[in-house]
Amino acid sequence: MTTSPTVPETAERTRRLLGVELLIVLGLSLGASGISALISFAGSLTEPLRLGQQVATLNGSRAPGRPWLDLVWQLYYIGRGLMPVVLVGYLLVREGASLRVLGFDLRDKLRDLGRGAGVAAAIGGSGLALYLASQAAGYNLTVAPSGLPDVWWRVPVLVLSAWQNAVLEEVVVLGYLLRRLAQQGWSWPAAVAASSVLRGSYHLYQGVGGLVGNMVMGAVFCLLYRRWGRVMPLVAAHALIDTVAFVGYALLAGHVSWLPTP
Repeated sequence: MTTSPTVPETAERTRRLLGVELLIVLGLSLGASGISALISFAGSLTEPLRLGQQVATLNGSRAPGRPWLDLVWQLYYIGRGLMPVVLVGYLLVREGASLRVLGFDLRDKLRDLGRGAGVAAAIGGSGLALYLASQAAGYNLTVAPSGLPDVWWRVPVLVLSAWQNAVLEEVVVLGYLLRRLAQQGWSWPAAVAASSVLRGSYHLYQGVGGLVGNMVMGAVFCLLYRRWGRVMPLVAAHALIDTVAFVGYALLAGHVSWLPTP
């Protein structure tokens, strides 16, 4: 005769399964990116050139000299990059919730955009200053936010790339990760530390400045997410920061002396 599991046993099993689920999601997305960034940084450290003389290109051409094929590849990778968000949405529905529980929706568009613009203005300038200082000191690679050819679709693709990055990172590393860690019984400070370290880790390929700057940004985003209860303002902030960085670099590289270029 079999007996049904007791309530504590069922709760513990659910908790373990959610932990495994979290590891799978991160292993298919930004956790894997963190490991890749670590390997890339180790390779950069062993190069004969110092870090400031090496280049990290963020949005490079995928079919040089073939702009239409390049465009197709760019759109493919942008779409593929959003699949972990689709997976998270599906898992939340299986849980009996949805992405709305993370505040990922359009219910409060104007307020979310206004808050995001304010955060972007506050963080964007300080982030640029940190990058320039760390790059000049030799602790950071020269980051080239755009390596796309000067064709009609360059700016739209850079904007789409910025929003894809923002949606992926804030849904997975902010909303979903903090929710799952809370369900695992993690304290708030420990969850903030985990989210911030993860965010910094997949930027390590840029150098120490990329690691530290994004860890600080991650901690700030966690605090704002806890205050507002919505990821959308942080998605907007992240997208605006990346849009300015990507498009600004494409337009200014080689035309201003203060911007490091390859």
